[in-house]
Order: sequence, then C-alpha cells, then structure tokens
Amino acid sequence: MNYYYNNIPEKGLVRNNLIYTSLINDEKTVFCKWYYNDTDYHSGMNKVTDPAIMENKWNREVEYLIFMSENYPNYVPEVLDIDLEKRKIFLRIDGDDFWQQHYDKNCTFDELLPDWQEQLLELFKIYRDNNFYKFSVHPSSYFIVDGKLKSINYFFCHAASEEYITINQIRSHVSDDRFESAQPLLDKYSITDFDQKIPLATFNNIIIDSFQSNYPKEFMDKLRDIF
Repeated sequence: MNYYYNNIPEKGLVRNNLIYTSLINDEKTVFCKWYYNDTDYHSGMNKVTDPAIMENKWNREVEYLIFMSENYPNYVPEVLDIDLEKRKIFLRIDGDDFWQQHYDKNCTFDELLPDWQEQLLELFKIYRDNNFYKFSVHPSSYFIVDGKLKSINYFFCHAASEEYITINQIRSHVSDDRFESAQPLLDKYSITDFDQKIPLATFNNIIIDSFQSNYPKEFMDKLRDIF
C-alpha cells in the first residue's frame, strides 16, 4: 500500500492524519489506518511519540469504530479487517476523502454531495444519543461511498461519563496551525492552564468553533444546536 496524503492548494502534500500513518491501495478502494509512528510518513513531525498516548488512541479507535460498525453500519466504511497485533485497520472506500475530492474537483461541498449537511447532522445526533462525543470533525475524516458519507477517526471519541478533558491530553495531535488559531477560543472559554479540567460539553463547543473556517456557518450553528 502507498502513503496517503492530502494535496492542498498553496500547501502541497500534507499528512492526512497526525497520529496514525495513512495508507491506501493503488485502486483507492482500501484505506488503512496504521497506528504506528512511521518516520518516513510523518517526516519527524509526529508529536505522538509517547506509546501510552498511541495505545489510548488505538483503543478508542477500535472501541468506537466497532460500536458504529455493529450498530450504525451505514455511517462508517465497511471494516475489512482489524489487525490487533500490527494495529492496522482496513476499510473499504471509493476514492479520496471528502475534503480532498472537493479540491480535486474544484467544487463546493454542496456541489460534491448535495445532502452532506443532513448526513453529518444525523451522524452527530447518533453520537449525542449514545452519550459520547467525537471531536475529530475535519472534512478529511469522511469518505464518500455510494453517495453516503462514511465517518472515520474514532480515536478522538470520549464518553460523556468521562466528564473532563485537558489541553495537554490532546495537544500532541492538534496541528500547530490549528492550535495557534484556537488560542482566542481558549481565551474566550477562560482556559488559562493546559492541565485545567475542561467539561466535555465546553470542549465540544471549542471544537465546533475551531472548525468554523472549514464548514459553512449555518451548518456549524445547526451542529451546535444538536448539543
């Protein structure tokens, strides 16, 4: 399999994910999430070098992906295999991710998939109704298969019962650009200490606010209303 990157205008090739190593087959029908810090893929930029953090993310990925696959299979890619020993997850896809396709086709999300908003809102209602948060909402966290958005990246899920999160818990897998742009949000929500316990509901609002540049405002307002 080949390394999978996003090719972004004015930036060029960027890592598809900051935690695991992204792989794809030649036909772009199988996507592999390899929970391993491959230095060639990450070019020394991966900050998730603590084995305990990688273990935690892998465990969350497996737990919540299996939950979604067993209970809501229409909302995630078909799971072809989970290699517990090598920490690889193989998913059936159909081409590049949602974010990449809108660049490659030089179109808006609406032109690419007219009902994408309705699909994503239904997905987040599932998370709410099952009492967990999924904080990985970047548009590269979805593939289009048979006209349906399929969600990936369940490593960033937290059960509502966990109650709190700290910035230091997640700093290693947030890009420097996004973290810098989120600094005003930390000020807005009075986050002054990176070990400060942040209620998950508050952190969810911070995440939604931080992705305002990736999605239309009306969609983000609807997403916020769900919670």
